[in-house]
Amino acid sequence: NMAGSVAKKCLSPLSLLTRRLSAPEFVIQCCYHKKVVDHYENPRNVGSLDKNSKKVGTGLVGAPACGDVMKLQIEVDDQGKIVDARFKTFGCGSAIASSSLATEWVKGKTLDEALEIKNTDIAKELRLPPVKLHCSMLAEDAIRAALADYRLKQRDDQQEAVRASN
Repeated sequence: NMAGSVAKKCLSPLSLLTRRLSAPEFVIQCCYHKKVVDHYENPRNVGSLDKNSKKVGTGLVGAPACGDVMKLQIEVDDQGKIVDARFKTFGCGSAIASSSLATEWVKGKTLDEALEIKNTDIAKELRLPPVKLHCSMLAEDAIRAALADYRLKQRDDQQEAVRASN
């Protein structure tokens, strides 16, 4: 069976004899790096910002293949720095960890600096296995979508100001 073959790869026979792992504990011990487990068990910046605020950009992205959905929001100050970030993710531990890490990384950055965050950097930091790389791609997409939404709001705001002055 598959669990048995995974067990052989992840745990020595001695540890199987000396300790029984429950299914969730087995998966965490076996397949996820401690950084993923940390972000999953202690997610940073969970929540929402006011999506109607001109200072907030919202990115909502999903991966139809696995069913993960990620909302990432940024709040930008008058100097163009990201001062806050929040996320809500429906998905696996790797998706939650990727979005949690993404919110940590965007804080304090300019919009252009945040745009430089790549899924490969997120995957490397969390040591995601190849089957979970789509989670880091989703996080990058969410950052880009939030930045695009913020920029769109700023452009609309400038167009309104021009119209008002004419």
